[in-house]
Amino acid sequence: QVQLVESGGGSVQAGGSLRLSCTASGRTFSTYEMGWFRQPPGKEREFVAQIAWSGGSRVYADFAQGRFIIFTDNAKNTVYLRMNSLKPEDTGVYYCAQRTVAGGRFGSWGQGTQVTVSS
Repeated sequence: QVQLVESGGGSVQAGGSLRLSCTASGRTFSTYEMGWFRQPPGKEREFVAQIAWSGGSRVYADFAQGRFIIFTDNAKNTVYLRMNSLKPEDTGVYYCAQRTVAGGRFGSWGQGTQVTVSS
């Protein structure tokens, strides 16, 4: 099992930026991919971005493409989500997650960090 702890959320005005962090501990060697998800108020959780732990392969949701960047610091067992040009509709709880096999489910989740974007 791996433990994930997110940080970096907060309140920002539209057009601003935030950088979320997610630090993993425990069985980090089993990681295949890390992902970021979000849950807007009153809506279901949705995919934001994912990255292969070995580096390189990245996938973004359409709304994140061109505004958000996912990257890792493997030495720190940390995955980041840099969010630029934030919009009020980006408001929600952001979660990081880990999966251990390609195409498998994301089985380990963090507790989430709140992002609030005001207009």
